[in-house]
Amino acid sequence: MDFPNQRGCAKVGGMSLLRKFRLAAPLGLGMALFSPVTAQQSAVPVVQPVPAAADSADGFQSYLQLVGAKARGQGVSQRAVDSIIGGLTYNPKVVSLDRSQPGSTPGSPPAFWPYYARHIGAERINRGRTALAANTDLVGRMEAQYGVPAKMIIAIWGKETFYGRIMGDFDLARSLATLAYEGRRRELFEGELIALMKMADRGVPRSRMLGSWAGAFGNPQFLPSVYLRVARDGDGDGDADIWNSRADTFASIANYFKDAGWRQGEPWGVRVDAPAGLDRKLLTTRLDAPSCPRVHVRHSVWKTVAEWRALGVVPRAPIADSTMAVLFEPDGAGNGSFLLTGNYRVILHYNCSNYYALSVGLLADEIAR
Repeated sequence: MDFPNQRGCAKVGGMSLLRKFRLAAPLGLGMALFSPVTAQQSAVPVVQPVPAAADSADGFQSYLQLVGAKARGQGVSQRAVDSIIGGLTYNPKVVSLDRSQPGSTPGSPPAFWPYYARHIGAERINRGRTALAANTDLVGRMEAQYGVPAKMIIAIWGKETFYGRIMGDFDLARSLATLAYEGRRRELFEGELIALMKMADRGVPRSRMLGSWAGAFGNPQFLPSVYLRVARDGDGDGDADIWNSRADTFASIANYFKDAGWRQGEPWGVRVDAPAGLDRKLLTTRLDAPSCPRVHVRHSVWKTVAEWRALGVVPRAPIADSTMAVLFEPDGAGNGSFLLTGNYRVILHYNCSNYYALSVGLLADEIAR
């Protein structure tokens, strides 16, 4: 999907649920989190997806008991199982929200610049500049530790939750349990529900487990499996509190990007001037992307910046001639052109959408301007 997936807060444009797993990504965030299936786990009967009309109390509770058994098979304590799924009820509102997510028509992506104007805008840019100035020392320390630019950390925070203003107030356990029981993406949501139990075993209080209708939470809008893997304690108090601590929030976002392969010192991309006479048909990529194919198919072949310069493509900002990049013109030739580096693809791990990644990159640049 090239248009950003909605994730359940009143805003979001945030990261796609599947990209939270970073399928086929270099470092496999979330892919190796769960332990191998045990004999006890494999003995649990397989439950088929259920239609929305089958949301009976008995059926839902029976399903939760099966999930509890799977969680215990992965080493989750009974205390954590009970604290997460005890007393839960089905939430039809969550299913309705999930089924009403907007998307784009295949082959007909909407224009980028109107999207950027609506979802970024002057207020988000100005608040980002204020946030960067107010947290210069703290976010600078995270940049030094993780190698991820301060402006990028602040931009993700701003894009995901409007700098902590919109984080969602849905009960995470109830949302994840409902979406898993509904069955359309059972493997994903059931795994996240079990990961939430593991968070409880790690000491995260049940009262803190609030977030979007789709299970993402905190300032960075992580899913439980992502929290378990990359959340960090940035202030040294022994608690990776991405709901309330800016130090923990910034450290966790930076660690996410580092884990995804961020290359220190390389820009995410730059605006360029591309000549009208450039034969773009000869630049069409022939690579078959293992994930996010509808995103990557809109990018050109990879060339060094020096090779792009030789074709008349002129960067508007500093970028090394040896840097590998693709040409991307979201609204067609003559309506804004970019050279995108490998770090752009790191942003795509957060949300598999050109609209999201390009917006975050541009927001980061505006924040630091």
